[in-house]
Amino acid sequence: MTGTDPAAEWRRLAGEGPEARAVGEELLRRWSEPHRSHHTLAHLRDTLRAADLLLVWDGGADADADAVRYAVWFHDAVYEGRPGEDEEQSALLAERMLGRMGVAPTLIGEVARLVRLTTDHHAEAGDHEGAVLCDADLSVLGSEPEGYLTYAAAVREEYRHVPDHLFRVGRIRVLKSLLDAPRLFRTEPGRRWWEARARANVSAEVERLRQASDEG
Repeated sequence: MTGTDPAAEWRRLAGEGPEARAVGEELLRRWSEPHRSHHTLAHLRDTLRAADLLLVWDGGADADADAVRYAVWFHDAVYEGRPGEDEEQSALLAERMLGRMGVAPTLIGEVARLVRLTTDHHAEAGDHEGAVLCDADLSVLGSEPEGYLTYAAAVREEYRHVPDHLFRVGRIRVLKSLLDAPRLFRTEPGRRWWEARARANVSAEVERLRQASDEG
């Protein structure tokens, strides 16, 4: 999923006002930080693209497209490799920056709620916005095998400060929690497009990590 120009997408979403331009520039700077390997502009583009695909599915018409798209922009705006804290700080950043832009408080609240959902990607039944955002964010798991290997290597690079054995333990725990869920994707097209391949990819990564642990 490529081809989306983030700057142009931001202008279409937020408009051309001076505050919107300033916020867009700040977000692009954050997504371009040098310590990022996976949570980069490429991930932003792919997630925007996936969200747009999901927003046209039957039932997705009930979702607030602007809330989902703003949430994509902010969901990893703060990324320091601190699960839970990063999502909370990203949600607080959304509240501050969207407030500066004069966005309606109800929309700001919804965007912040959606950003916080990406901590565990557990959207409740009937939460169309949450389902679309979470599925879009996890769509990388359903990549072709070579693309998944690139993603997994980028995640490891972002945790380069963590020793190998500790990373493997933590990563296996995260991946197993995904596999133990009855379904990875909450939308019908998400399950159709990505579920089977995502489970195969995640299972293969768990096996590789276990083999590395045994060899180490």
